[in-house]
This record gives sequence, structure tokens and C-alpha cells, in this order.
Amino acid sequence: MVKLSADQHVVISATRPAPGKESELAATARALLAGLSGSGVRLLAVGGAGSLTVPGSGGTLVVDDPSYVPADWRDIALACNDQLAVFRGETGVDWAYLSPPAIMEPGERTGSYRLGSDELLINPEGNSTISMEDLAVALLDEAERPRHHRTRFTVAH
Repeated sequence: MVKLSADQHVVISATRPAPGKESELAATARALLAGLSGSGVRLLAVGGAGSLTVPGSGGTLVVDDPSYVPADWRDIALACNDQLAVFRGETGVDWAYLSPPAIMEPGERTGSYRLGSDELLINPEGNSTISMEDLAVALLDEAERPRHHRTRFTVAH
């Protein structure tokens, strides 16, 4: 990682392990952070929405609400929560963790999105969505104009 990140300003990580290998997310986060420690290179990681809180729920996590996370997605959602915990324990690397909304699908690139921090963003109809194209715009905006340092943020339409 040290060799690959030399002369770079930012490293972007957006990985998803195969089913049954979800624990690789936390291990990869630890390896990335160790490799970038002391380099001055910023790390942007695209993670999961499971650690966001459900609006109006009194603090229920998205991972614990089956209307957002069906049973067959729970393992990856929990692994993303573990991944975020690794980042939150890091102080030697300037990182930012992007939690997507509940639904991310291919669609139109509008260039607009809303920003949030720890609560799932929903629209007036109760949906939490973004196009993959606009998630990419949000990620590149953060890479070019950093606003989040050693914290998580979220986006949605």
C-alpha cells in the first residue's frame, strides 16, 4: 500500500466481499489504514448503511430494521458496521467513510444529493435512495473538496 499510494493525494476503497467472506471488510480496512499510516494520503471508503440510525426510531440502527435490511443482507450489513468500527478507532490517517442510502441503483446522474451524518436520509415519501452515478459524484466531490475528516457521512437524493 505504501508503494501504491506514493505521490497520491487520496485512495478510494469500495470493496464488497463474496458471501461468506464478509469479515474481509474489517481486515481490509485495517490493512489499508496500516499501509497509509504516516503517508499523509487521505482514505475515502465506501461502506454500508447498516450503522446509520432510522429516522424517528429513537436510535434503531438500519441493520436492525428488516424493512431496510432483509435477512439475506444482514451479514454484509453487520460486516460494514465492523468495518466502520475499524475506521473509528483510527487516528493516524485522514479517512472519511461514505454510508450510502438504503437503495443505490443505476440511474440518472443529476449531480445533486443531500448530505447527512449518522441518520439515514429519507425523502418525503419515506424512501432512501440515490443513483450509483450520483453516489460517485458525491464521492468525487469529497475527494476534490474534503469536508469530512475521520468521520462518516451519508448521501441521498
